[in-house]
Amino acid sequence: MADQPPPSKRQKREDYRKAHKVEGSAALPKKKFYRQRAHANPFSDHQLTYPASPELMDWASYYPAYIAPPTGLNEPIDHPETRTRPLSREITVADIGCGFGGLLVALAPKLPDELLLGMEIRTQVTEFVQDRIKALRNQNADSGLYQNIACVRANTMKFLPNFFKKGQLSKIFLCFPDPHFKARKHKARIVSLTLNSEYAFAMKPGGVVYTITDVEDLHKWMVKHLEEHPSFARVGKEEEAEDECVQTMMVETEEGKKVERNKGEKFVACFRRLEDPPWP
Repeated sequence: MADQPPPSKRQKREDYRKAHKVEGSAALPKKKFYRQRAHANPFSDHQLTYPASPELMDWASYYPAYIAPPTGLNEPIDHPETRTRPLSREITVADIGCGFGGLLVALAPKLPDELLLGMEIRTQVTEFVQDRIKALRNQNADSGLYQNIACVRANTMKFLPNFFKKGQLSKIFLCFPDPHFKARKHKARIVSLTLNSEYAFAMKPGGVVYTITDVEDLHKWMVKHLEEHPSFARVGKEEEAEDECVQTMMVETEEGKKVERNKGEKFVACFRRLEDPPWP
């Protein structure tokens, strides 16, 4: 019988990820088995699953520790496509383009009373973050740490309002987004007049949008477009410097660590969601 050829790199990655799905595994996943391109085209027709409306999203499998106990008033919602199980609290923090989940993991113990959601468009990167969270939960089963974070594969440029209702979020993080250097690609940037209106819709007054990048041109772009939007006002430098989330964002994301190693510069800007003006 002829010898079987050695498995390809792709096959090795697939075999590793399948083996890592063992229930109760506390071993952290290794990035090299979840490799994917650095960026994805948000305008491509990705095969995504998303709810028709926020009320139809079943978050129970993402936050099992926060499933609300049955009371007769919160029975599952009957719908031909899903039966949702309500949580005891709402998601209030979104990390859009969460990458490998460094910020989520760092913020989990700092915001213990909040539910945080990472949103990532790349399939294998999303899978890595989900496996990472499962492992951390298993490592900290006694303390219950990391039960308040989860990750979902989503294209927020198209479907953000499908996940969050009006005024739901208190924090949105936009950390080291794709700079899309070419002018013809600027329409794919994660900050724009249209997208800012969607962020404003999902945020409650007083909430904060956090932005950070190592590309000065993109920083100026994000500042310009958020300052021009009537629903946002820039947070002062002193308040920004004292914000624990800003301090965490500066050092805990994978991209931020890479910039640190390369001795690059990081540009930060935060914007507060203003109250809507009264109707005339």
